[in-house]
Amino acid sequence: MMVDMTEPPPRVWRIGVVDDHEQIVRGLRATLDEQSDMELVAGAGTVNTLLAMATELDLVLLDLRLGDGTSPIANIEALRAAGIPVLVYTSGDEMFMVRQAASAGVMGVVRKNAREAELLDAMRRALSGDTVPSIDWAAAIDSDPGFVDLSPQLRRVLELYAAGESSARVARELNISTETVTDYVNRIRGRYNTAGRPAPTKTDLYKRAIEDGWLPIPRRFRR
Repeated sequence: MMVDMTEPPPRVWRIGVVDDHEQIVRGLRATLDEQSDMELVAGAGTVNTLLAMATELDLVLLDLRLGDGTSPIANIEALRAAGIPVLVYTSGDEMFMVRQAASAGVMGVVRKNAREAELLDAMRRALSGDTVPSIDWAAAIDSDPGFVDLSPQLRRVLELYAAGESSARVARELNISTETVTDYVNRIRGRYNTAGRPAPTKTDLYKRAIEDGWLPIPRRFRR
């Protein structure tokens, strides 16, 4: 009996890119076209557009500041909900966004000015399931005690209340009492006060929610 000694073809990892600068996507495509183990199968300016194009991806390179104003946390959660690991690929100019990404469970952070070999090494490590440590990653985790992390419920209350909803409307939306909403808002204010970023008014809470990525950046401040 003859034994089939034919080896299976090597795996080619399917890569997606979310970046609203077309030249970045084109440059990454040119780089990955030269790799035998990776293929850029989809590039888009928003996470929703990317997921509409392709969901069977092995890794997504995600820019943190996008023109649609979506928060890094919301984008990362959407990708992870689709079962896609995320590697941040960003200029790194705004550490609060890097910090949000680190807290949301990405595989690592790579700056756009990194050498091509560094980027490819980080991608292969992420594809193998390893986190990718970096100076930006460490700084995001360790250097800013002013960041206020919130539970999903507190975050949802902040998103609705700071965006302009009344306590009664927030209570109806989340199926909780108005007293509970008031208690949650006071807790949120207390945490910001402890962090040295007081938010005594609704406008202040709105600013903090934008700073920490819980609400989209207003259109007039986008790139």
